[in-house]
Amino acid sequence: RRALTILFADVSGSTRLFESRGDEIARRLIASVLGALGEVAARHGGRVVKTIGDEIMCTFPAALNGLLAATDMQRCVKNDEVFQADNLAIRIGLHHGEALVENDDVFGDAVNVAARMADKTLARRDQIVTTAQTAAAVNAVTGLRMRPLGSAWVLGKQAPIDIVDVLWQEDLAPVTTVQRVMQAGAAALDRPRLLLRHRGQVFELDEGATFSIGRDPASSLVVETEWVSRNHALIEWKRGYFMLADRSTNGSWLRIGDDDELFVHRDETHLRRSGSISLGQAHQIGR
Repeated sequence: RRALTILFADVSGSTRLFESRGDEIARRLIASVLGALGEVAARHGGRVVKTIGDEIMCTFPAALNGLLAATDMQRCVKNDEVFQADNLAIRIGLHHGEALVENDDVFGDAVNVAARMADKTLARRDQIVTTAQTAAAVNAVTGLRMRPLGSAWVLGKQAPIDIVDVLWQEDLAPVTTVQRVMQAGAAALDRPRLLLRHRGQVFELDEGATFSIGRDPASSLVVETEWVSRNHALIEWKRGYFMLADRSTNGSWLRIGDDDELFVHRDETHLRRSGSISLGQAHQIGR
């Protein structure tokens, strides 16, 4: 057993890539992305454990190595003209903890937590998500900033764990101090607000707002369609983010940028960046 930082990086939107470019070209492009990520990992003292389809798993000796590698991985994909021509992007999750190393593979709770951080229900394209525990181990480094994302449930854990977003895209000063995670940046960010648009109507939500959607006339937004439930969904500010909670019979579909469509049913998810919500039916059928 040894303390390691485990990192998973996943090519976002690979399903759509295979549909649009064909199996051979798509597989070659994904292999190129994973190869580039492996080179970045090696530069930061990391080791590629394995690749699984459109995902790469790496280990690093310390949290700082993994965090810096994650930011360079994102920049590598974003600055590559070939990858951007096909609108390729990655999402990354990582965690530092005790792991069991056996036959060049890595096992244990830390691996499970890291894999959960990279899951598309938590991390979006162009995003790096890690645990507050991992972030707190990095007291002061150059060029890293983070913001809290609230809590997430992880299989095998009896309580949710705090997670953070690593802000790799910001133009930072040459020397920037990473504060301990629970002190990071919420006050420095702009006032949180969410804009919702539906058939010419525009709604602006601030912190503390609760916004209901459904066929019920008492809803904040009334959508009179047969596949929409009376009390279909609720949007509210929770754990430092706007959250969509589905309460419906048919579920809701969420699309953020070029990410694969996410189905939410009797569950909740973060609303990050801009995107669209389809109630009761997938986007391909109707909104």
